[in-house]
Amino acid sequence: MLERFFKLSENNTNVRTEIIAGMTTFVAMAYIIFLNPSVLALTGMPSQGVFLATILTAVTGTLITGLFANLPYALAPSIGMQAMFTYTIVFGLGYTWQQALGMVFLVGLVDVIITLTKVRSLIVKSIPVQLKHAIAAGIGLYIAYIGLKNAGFIDFLVDGQNIISLNNKPFDGGGAKVVETLTSNGGTTPQLTSFTDPAVLLALIGLVLLVLLVIANVPGAFLISVFVTTLIGIPMGVTNTHISGLSAFSTTFHDFGSIFGQALGTHGLWSMFTSPKDILIVILTVFSMGLSGLFDAIGTFIGTGISTGIFSPADQKEFYENKGFKSKMDRGLVADTFATMFAGIFGTSNTTTFIEASIGIKAGGRTGLTAVVVAIGFLSSIIAAPLVNVIPSAATAPILVVVGIMMMNEFKLIDWDDIEIAIPAFFTAAFMAFSYSISYGIAAGFIFFVLIKSVKRKFSEISIILWLVSILFVLNFVVMALN
Repeated sequence: MLERFFKLSENNTNVRTEIIAGMTTFVAMAYIIFLNPSVLALTGMPSQGVFLATILTAVTGTLITGLFANLPYALAPSIGMQAMFTYTIVFGLGYTWQQALGMVFLVGLVDVIITLTKVRSLIVKSIPVQLKHAIAAGIGLYIAYIGLKNAGFIDFLVDGQNIISLNNKPFDGGGAKVVETLTSNGGTTPQLTSFTDPAVLLALIGLVLLVLLVIANVPGAFLISVFVTTLIGIPMGVTNTHISGLSAFSTTFHDFGSIFGQALGTHGLWSMFTSPKDILIVILTVFSMGLSGLFDAIGTFIGTGISTGIFSPADQKEFYENKGFKSKMDRGLVADTFATMFAGIFGTSNTTTFIEASIGIKAGGRTGLTAVVVAIGFLSSIIAAPLVNVIPSAATAPILVVVGIMMMNEFKLIDWDDIEIAIPAFFTAAFMAFSYSISYGIAAGFIFFVLIKSVKRKFSEISIILWLVSILFVLNFVVMALN
C-alpha cells in the first residue's frame, strides 16, 4: 500500500530509507517546539498553549505536504515570521496578539487564492531576483540581531537628552514611578555587555556549544544545544527547575483553548479594519508576510529539490508558467498556504518549509512518506509539555543567531559591484534588522529600486506590481508621519 500511494520505486527509494530520513528531519527541527513558545510568549500569549499550537500546526502542514504533495518536506512555524509576529506586528505596530493571529490567517487565505490563480506567477516574476536574495539575507540578519539582543549580548546606552517619549507620552524631563516604554532617537548607542549576568553567560556558553556542534555536523545540533544549555543553567541558577509533571498537560490544553480560534474572533481579524489607515497597514503587512513566506518556500524547494531530482524540469516549467496546482512545487506551496491558515486558527505564527528537511533529503528521503514520519514525530512530542517553562531563553537565543547566519548566505548571490542593485539590496537588509521590521526592509528595497531605475530611465525593469506596492508603501509612510 505504501509503495503504491507514495510511488516509492518510481522515486528510487524504499520504506526503510524514508523512515530514517523522516526521523533525521524531525530531530533536526524539533527545537522549534521550544523556540516558538519562548518568542511568541513575549506578546502575552500563554507559552504552553503556543507549544501545542506549534505541534498541531507542524503536524497538519507536514501531513498535507506528505499526503497531498507527496514531498519529503516538513512544515512548522517560521523563525523569521515568529520574529515579525512579535517584534514588528505586536511590539512595533501595536497590534494585539489576537489581531496578529488574524493577520496570519489572512496571509494564508490570500496565499491560497493567489496560488490557485496566475497572480502568484506574476508576483514571482515581478520581483527582481537580486531583491529576492536581499529579502532572504535581510531576514537572516534580522533574526541574528534578535538572537544577540535576546541573549543579552548587547546593551543600549541612552542619553537623557535623546529621550523622545516615556510610557508613550512626550518626555518633558520628568520621571515616572514605573517605566513601561522608553523611546529615544539616534543618540542611543549600542555596546557590548559586561558578561556579568548569569543568564548572559549561559547564553554565551550555549552559543559556543551550538557553533561547535554545527561545525562538527552533529545530527540534531540545535536540539542537543537546547537541552545541554538548559542543564548547565541549573547550577548557575538560570534554569527553572520546577517541573509541573502531569498538571502541565492540563495547563497545556487549557491554554491552547484560550488561543484557539482567536484569529477569527471579535478581538482578532474583524477588529483591525476600523479606519483607512488601519486597512492600509494591514494590507502592506499581509503582503510583506506573504511575500517573505513565498520566497522562503520557493528558495527551499529550488535549493534542495532540483539537484536531487525531486522537482523535474517539467515541474519547474509548470510552476512558473501555469496556474493551479498540477506540479509538485504547486502542491507543495498549497500545503504551505493551508498550513499558514491553520497556524492562525491554532494560535501561532506563519509556517514555512524548513530548510532542515534538506538533512532528511540527504539521508535519502524522496517522497511524502518521509513527511508523514516527521508528522508522527511532532505528534509524539506532546509528551515534552512539562519542559516548556523549564527551558530558559538563554538556551534558545543562540539558535536565532546561528540560523540567521545560515540565512545570510544569500548575500553572496547579490551583485554588489552593480550600484543600482547594491543600494536597494543594502537598504532591504539594513532596514529589516535595524528597524526591527521585515515590512520596512521590503519597503526600503522596493522604493529605492524604483527610484534608481526611474532616474536611469530603465522603466522596463520596473513591473506594475513593483510600482503599485512601492506607491502603497510611500503612502503608508506619509500617513504615519501625519499621525
